[in-house]
Amino acid sequence: MPQDESHRYDVVSSEVVFEGRVYALRRDIVAMPGETTSQRDVVVHPGAVAVVALRDADVLLVTQYRHPVRRRLEELPAGLLDVTGESGLTAAKRELAEEAGLAASTWHVLVDILASPGMSDETIRIYLARDVTETQRHVQEHEEVELTCRWLPLAEAVDRALAGQLENAAAVVGVLAASEARHRGFTDLRPADAAWTARPTG
Repeated sequence: MPQDESHRYDVVSSEVVFEGRVYALRRDIVAMPGETTSQRDVVVHPGAVAVVALRDADVLLVTQYRHPVRRRLEELPAGLLDVTGESGLTAAKRELAEEAGLAASTWHVLVDILASPGMSDETIRIYLARDVTETQRHVQEHEEVELTCRWLPLAEAVDRALAGQLENAAAVVGVLAASEARHRGFTDLRPADAAWTARPTG
């Protein structure tokens, strides 16, 4: 979609005001329409990948504790892009092996999402993995020690999303997109190494 160039939101000044183990907080002063400026606080995120693993008509969901919401959530196997030089596809394969003990021989890009663009630059690429086989599951740590996996019908996962029982954003988007992709016979899916607009380094 063409960008409206009637006003450019130029960054007048920028500073990192907090830097944590994973995220940072950047304070930008941005030129606004009407010859004014405004402060925008941005959560700087390394990006992430998630995997919809399908086995026939079943999808794999993992369950783990998420401290910010203080409860366990059903999710897709997923992880941060926090290894220097690692591609999204390599990270996705690693996460599927680490969290679920699975490998897949058929990979496609399912969807790319901006998780919360009003406050963060976080981008998530969701891959579709098919023709899965079991492999060695790696040792986990922290919350992942109690991570559990289960297969359930994709149609049931869609029902759970629509009923508000599946709340993780990537999981909701992933199962809905996978259901539509399956309905279309998995045609028109992007290759696993497709360009990633929000993360040019891929």
